Formats: sequence, structure tokens, C-alpha cells
Amino acid sequence: MSKTSGRGATLNDTSTRFHLPGREADGDWLDALESIDGPLPKLRTIVTVEHPRTIITRNASPDIAFDQSINPYRGCEHGCIYCFARPTHAYHDLSPGIDFETKLFAKPDAPALLRSELMKPGHKVTPIAMGTNTDPYQPIEKDWRITRQIIKILAETRHPLYITTKSDRVLRDIDLLEDMARDTLVGVMLSVTSLDPKVARTLEPRAPHPERRIAAIRKLTDAGIPVYASISPVVPAITDHEMEALLERVADAGARDAFFIPVRLPHEVAPLFRAWLDAYYPDRAGKVMSIIRDLREGKDNDPNFGSRMRGQGIWAQLLRTRFDKARARFGLGGDRLKLRTDLFHPPEGAQMRLF
Repeated sequence: MSKTSGRGATLNDTSTRFHLPGREADGDWLDALESIDGPLPKLRTIVTVEHPRTIITRNASPDIAFDQSINPYRGCEHGCIYCFARPTHAYHDLSPGIDFETKLFAKPDAPALLRSELMKPGHKVTPIAMGTNTDPYQPIEKDWRITRQIIKILAETRHPLYITTKSDRVLRDIDLLEDMARDTLVGVMLSVTSLDPKVARTLEPRAPHPERRIAAIRKLTDAGIPVYASISPVVPAITDHEMEALLERVADAGARDAFFIPVRLPHEVAPLFRAWLDAYYPDRAGKVMSIIRDLREGKDNDPNFGSRMRGQGIWAQLLRTRFDKARARFGLGGDRLKLRTDLFHPPEGAQMRLF
């Protein structure tokens, strides 16, 4: 399989569950590769504006700790090869492969939609989660600033918020998060998958350097913002040996606690991951997939609630035992963060409140 500079996926096939036509390249571009003198042109990122009718997504999955989420973007330029959100791109007649990383959707109407939804009398005040599908702090947030606008509204209305990201760009909103943290209205989950820059560059090619993420944990903690670390996903025979070192580093940086999930390969992610293994880790591709299948009862993926997050069998037990022992050794854990919901007040509309 060929490697694509700066991108995670090595494929751009749209022959998915929806029987979309395959799309490897436009016209005869691949046939002309031999005539190109010098490095191949880089893939550009294209952003399309999306106009959804609503912005808060409701969730009923029993193994997920939130029931409301917001995703400012579709697709993600970080290009993490394991991303379980990749298959959603197929609904747009786009590939879960390179298209997912290069053909993105932004929702600039999100702040206005959020304000409108929070004004409804029936709005249920439970923590809203961001970063549960694609990263709210992926590179395009620098220009679009949709995530910041959403947080401003949640801060204004004193609405609880959880953020999950693998980017130190979260520090750009530290002023808003510090304000919310004073009232126990926010928690941040920062993902650090590997300390090895070479592994990170192939696994998560456009995500910030691991050291920048660990530094972000320290800066957020120093600002009084509760931070948790996600050592996810753990990829057998590629990142699992780093588990103890990762937990030590995030604990030293001030993380309150940490959790992990064994790598998941739903739908189109499985063939993309296999192709990635063949390109970057051909020496151990068979071993990696063998362990993953042991974790997933002989399959590439387990979609069942509960077990999909933990894995099953001897490998799952081994990972959990190692994780729990290291977590205790480095002083992680304690009371679970419970965000306040009693401070919420609806946003003001066109007519200011009298009282």
C-alpha cells in the first residue's frame, strides 16, 4: 500500500456498505504519476459549509456517559487511522479514507442553533459533550472558531460541558474554560496515545505532538480546569507497551484520572486499518490483527454495548490489570467529576429579560 504524506489513510475507496462507486483518483491522474518530476502534490483540505436544522445530538447508548453532544465539524483533518467516525463520511457519498481527512464540513450556524435550542422550555440540562465524534479543535478551528463561539454561549448560560480533544488548541479558550471551572461547569479530556513522535505521526498524522498535549494538561490544571487523560485507543503490539509510561507522564502533568479503550474497527475502519498496517508495520501486521481478533471474539470488531469499550478475553484482562496497577501507582483516580446543572439560565433572546 502507498503512503500519503501528512495523511493517515492509505486508501480512498468508496465501495462501502452503501455500494458507492470506488474513487481512487480523478481521471487518469494515477497513470501520469511516472511523468511527475519531484515530490507528489500535497492533498489540499476542502471545507464545505453545512446548514443543519439542529445542533444538539441526543444519545441513548447505555455505555456512554453523556446524552447530549455537539459536533461543530464533520470529518477530521487530524487523520487518525483508527477514528470510529470515519464511516459517517459514506453517508455523504465520500470515502471514509482520505476524503474523511481532506473533505470536511463546518457548521457556522451552530452557535445560533445552540442559542435557539437552549431557549426552548423543554431543554434538559445535562452536560453537553464536544469531541465525541470528530475533534472540535482540529486545525480548521483556528479560522472558523465555531467551537469557541459554542463555548461562549455555554459559559454565558452556565451550562455544563465536557470536551474531548487530542489538541493543545484547547488552550486558546482557556479564559472561557477557567471561568466555567470556577463553578464546576467543565471538564476536559485530553487524548495521548503514544509518546513516540514517529508512531504518532503515522497513527495521528496531523494531531499535535504528544509533548504539546502533555504540556496542555499541565497548563489547564494550573488554571484550575479539571483534566482527565485518555490513553485511547490502545493498539496491541504498537502502543500497548507505552501504557505505564503514558500514565506516569499524564499524572505528573496533573491529570486527575485516566481511562483507555482497546482499538475499535467498525465498518470501513477495519480495511483502512489493515491497509495502514501493511504500509507502516508490515513486520507485525498479522500479530496486531490476531490480538485484536482475540479481544473481539474472533472478529475485527465488536459492536455490542459495554464489551465494545472494554474488549473480552485474556488480552482485555491483561490490559486492564496493567492499566489499573499503573493508575494506582501514579496516584490517578478518586472522586468522579460531577458537573453542576443548577446554575443554568436560558440565553436572552431579541428582547432582553426584565429581571
